[in-house]
Amino acid sequence: MIIPWQEIESETLDNLIKEFILREGTDYGEYEVTLEQKVEQVRKQIETGDAVIVFSELHETIDIQVRKSIGKF
Repeated sequence: MIIPWQEIESETLDNLIKEFILREGTDYGEYEVTLEQKVEQVRKQIETGDAVIVFSELHETIDIQVRKSIGKF
């Protein structure tokens, strides 16, 4: 089930995004990106609809996924 990001308190959304970023592991790109920059990047993806917040009723978990990876909604 997709959860509209507008229905999530800003602080809660930030914490969800931070947890998602930290769970993904270390980034060894060409240049260093701060946690705040990564949070802003993911937030923009969510706000534009490129990424969505998904709640799994079966597993009772919440995740952020790229919209293309979950099909049409």
